[in-house]
Amino acid sequence: MYNYDTLSEALNDLAKRGYLLDFNLKSLQKKFSSKSFNIVEVHRFEGMSSTDDESVLYVIETSDGMKGTLIDAYGIYADSECFEIIQKLKFK
Repeated sequence: MYNYDTLSEALNDLAKRGYLLDFNLKSLQKKFSSKSFNIVEVHRFEGMSSTDDESVLYVIETSDGMKGTLIDAYGIYADSECFEIIQKLKFK
């Protein structure tokens, strides 16, 4: 299990491990069914100076070998569309 202190530290390490795609729902060009995604790690970060900085990082692999991340806020700032999609994905 990997533990990270900051979101940027996590993203840098994940990039070294091959998780290069940004699965941001609004910019993803290729459409996938939720069955083709596996969430392999989840990391939660709390802001040092503000609760506005709270985020969750999903580490995702697709059934065809693509690897990437999806970042969302949590709490009242969470993206409801992102939350609905994450609920449909499988945790590995």
